[in-house]
Amino acid sequence: MTVHHESTVHHESTVHATLVAELATAAESVPGVAFLRPGLADRVRSALSRPPAGTVGVPPAGVRMSRRDGDGPLHVEIHVVALRRARTLDVARAVRATVERRLGALEYAQPSQPAPQVTVTVTGLV
Repeated sequence: MTVHHESTVHHESTVHATLVAELATAAESVPGVAFLRPGLADRVRSALSRPPAGTVGVPPAGVRMSRRDGDGPLHVEIHVVALRRARTLDVARAVRATVERRLGALEYAQPSQPAPQVTVTVTGLV
């Protein structure tokens, strides 16, 4: 029974990491986004120690996903650095809409569950 529980926990963490990676990719594809804000771990980790592209390992920088309680809505926080030539408000709105559409396409916005809450913060300009 313990093995089943560990397997379930591993599966849930893999699903979580995969979803975070998909949302990061969706956010990065929005016009006006330069990149997702790197976290401290990403700043100190060398390029050689990163897992190969397409593998599940370290979660992407700039995306945090949580559920405050078991039945509450999914909370997605996205932190982006925008291009200086883009209007910051438009970039933030476009990232939010893109992430919400992606969640809907992945069936995370189910009628029986509260809608996911997506927050986008532009943390810098380049």
